[in-house]
Amino acid sequence: MDFDQLLVQFFGTQDIADLPPEALVAGTDRLRLQFGLERDEGRRFALWSLMYMLGVAPDLEDAFEDEDERESAREFMDMVDAEMDGDEDEDA
Repeated sequence: MDFDQLLVQFFGTQDIADLPPEALVAGTDRLRLQFGLERDEGRRFALWSLMYMLGVAPDLEDAFEDEDERESAREFMDMVDAEMDGDEDEDA
């Protein structure tokens, strides 16, 4: 799943940095709702990943029943966090 497509689907734009707060809240609500309804494992993981990057992801224990999925999510979190730490180092 392409993250840009997810941004457009839930927020109406690929650039959410300039969204008014109410549009960001509404998009986040739609994203959470779809995550709760989604049954396809790959799409569900993509939705959770986007929520993680936005800072609104549910805890792993609540999000994923399967330990392998939780481990994949942990690896994703580590990659994102390492990337963010790298970006901060470049800004210094």
